[in-house]
Amino acid sequence: MRISTAQFHQQNLGNILQRQSNTSKIMEQIATGKRVNTAGDDPVASVAIDNLKQQNKLTDQYLKNIDYAKNHLAQTESHLGNAENIGRSLKDQMLSVLNGTHTDAERQTIAKKMRSDLEALQQVANSRDESGNYFFSGFKTDQQPFEFSGSSPRSISYKGDDGVRNSVVAEGVVLGSNVSGSRAFMDGKNALGDYSAKYSANQSGKFQISEAKIANSSAHVAANYSINFVDNGSGGINVEVKNGSNTVLAATPFDPKNPISFNGVEVKIDGTPKAGDSVGISPQANTNIFDTVEKTIALLEKGNVQSEAGKAELAQQLNNLNQGINQIGLARSEAGVSLQNSESYITRHQDTKLANKEALSKLEDLDTAKAITDLNREQLALKAASSVYTKVSNTSLFDFI
Repeated sequence: MRISTAQFHQQNLGNILQRQSNTSKIMEQIATGKRVNTAGDDPVASVAIDNLKQQNKLTDQYLKNIDYAKNHLAQTESHLGNAENIGRSLKDQMLSVLNGTHTDAERQTIAKKMRSDLEALQQVANSRDESGNYFFSGFKTDQQPFEFSGSSPRSISYKGDDGVRNSVVAEGVVLGSNVSGSRAFMDGKNALGDYSAKYSANQSGKFQISEAKIANSSAHVAANYSINFVDNGSGGINVEVKNGSNTVLAATPFDPKNPISFNGVEVKIDGTPKAGDSVGISPQANTNIFDTVEKTIALLEKGNVQSEAGKAELAQQLNNLNQGINQIGLARSEAGVSLQNSESYITRHQDTKLANKEALSKLEDLDTAKAITDLNREQLALKAASSVYTKVSNTSLFDFI
């Protein structure tokens, strides 16, 4: 077979260039420590490597989201813990007034301490994060959530919303990073049920409402009712219920063992009312801890806690305070559960990154010892090819004549 001079040059140059390319590729692999630096090095492995790197980037973003949520939840849980402690301090002071014997001056001192604690509770509820955003305002992070208005007893208003700021912590999974102020401080259950009581200042009997609930929703008529205790003319007590001037329940014998039933409402009375006593009830499903404490302070400041009505009112507010503390505790537990969940997702993502790292190592990491052997072989082959080509290309027929 005859080989032309041009064909000879082309084949040998191609061989030398290929050896140079192989040498350069191996040197690049040794320099980077990676077997696959471009898609051309291993197309199949390159696709798998790109997928793993994209997954790692997404996992890193999840971890950043979790870190934000975790930090916010930890601070939220801490603030709610402080609020619980303040609530318990307020409860101890209310119990002291209810169970102890205090002078007027001592009760005024307790009222001042309770007002100081109430202001501390409001400060906690209006806490901000390091960026100046309010923790308990829902989506309205630039709006102070809690503000008192009016005169004693003042009323609290919540200016935030119920928004929960979610962080994406895994594919298809979001984690709430805040607790709204309404959830933590405003949604305490009314200790009596569905109605609150307002006792008459002229109350002489020792009694209080222990429960006022909707027993029959289909028959229920929401309204402000007055429950009146009247003499039955033979030394006993009758009870009647009115809505304004309208009689809802005509005078019937009062039996403390059975609830008073009217318009789908049931009211239980503890104690012994006397003829002429009355108590009003108004629809109220929820209470908030701020109004509960404010009403208690007003009772103390006005010196009304020694009357039978004052004692009954104070007992009602104490029960509502318990509900308010329980509500804060529930919100704190929710923050704690979310915080615990964030830890589990961190562990999961860290495990994913570790598995991806091992997979990437198998796909792209270089066997350095083998690469050096291959480099030496390619360099030797390149040197041999270059030497042969140089000698043969300089050979001339005239050298043999």
